[in-house]
Amino acid sequence: MSAEVTAGTLSTPLVDAIAAGRISGRVWFYSNYHCNLRCSYCLTESAPQVQHRELGREAITERSREAEELGFTAFGVTGGEPFVLDYMPELIAELGRRLPTIVLSNATLFNARRLRELEPLADLPVHVQISLDHPDPVENDEMRGPENFRKVVEAVPKLKERGIGVRIATTLEDPAAVDPEERERLCELHRALGVPDEDHVVRPIVHRGRAVSNDMGLPAGFEQLEPELTVTRDGAFYSPFAPTVLGGRLDTDLLVTRATSPLSTAADALVRIVDRAPPGNDARIGIR
Repeated sequence: MSAEVTAGTLSTPLVDAIAAGRISGRVWFYSNYHCNLRCSYCLTESAPQVQHRELGREAITERSREAEELGFTAFGVTGGEPFVLDYMPELIAELGRRLPTIVLSNATLFNARRLRELEPLADLPVHVQISLDHPDPVENDEMRGPENFRKVVEAVPKLKERGIGVRIATTLEDPAAVDPEERERLCELHRALGVPDEDHVVRPIVHRGRAVSNDMGLPAGFEQLEPELTVTRDGAFYSPFAPTVLGGRLDTDLLVTRATSPLSTAADALVRIVDRAPPGNDARIGIR
């Protein structure tokens, strides 16, 4: 993803790498690792009782300020399920007031109170990216958990009614092998929910985390993943698909630095990794 360098921004190796599309302009924050669901392919083995590994509101606020100063152009927030944290609506609004922001969610916690708390996002460049994997409730819920389908199709129109940006993310074992009729039924569903085609993302399952235990997904390492600086409580990683968990242990094969403060240390390290990559065929699988 390339991004124009804004007027007045000094040229630095990071800014130049973002402008050239060698590094994503979005910096990601892993807000936490626990979740109210237990999806079969979860990268982080998230579930209600796992170690929370919460990054914290103050840390996200400080690192996001540094990211903006360094020349990053957007924010992303993921988990776990970010909205198990009560402060998340206010934090997303704070991030969105500075740079375009996307927050990933399963949308199963959007009760009346939480929807009211999300209403300020309507005036901001913020999108909630919601997972919906199948047009059939039974097959969807086999992957993601009981009642997931029902809660998602109820939540999306309520967010849209409030003017909040919504994207739908569909994660599949092999997107290329999906039956065209099934894909069209899914597209008809997201359109009916008010989400246009350009806001529908289809991506493969990644062979990390719980997907390894269930023998699912595509391999993903430095060669396959887009470089997107990702900040967690445990350090900075190469991609939001990198700080995964297997057997309760954090994977560090795609760790960039243990230090995340100042953020420039991690950003500079990511640039060096990208600059050292050997020339050759691009094996990136282009997932977002």
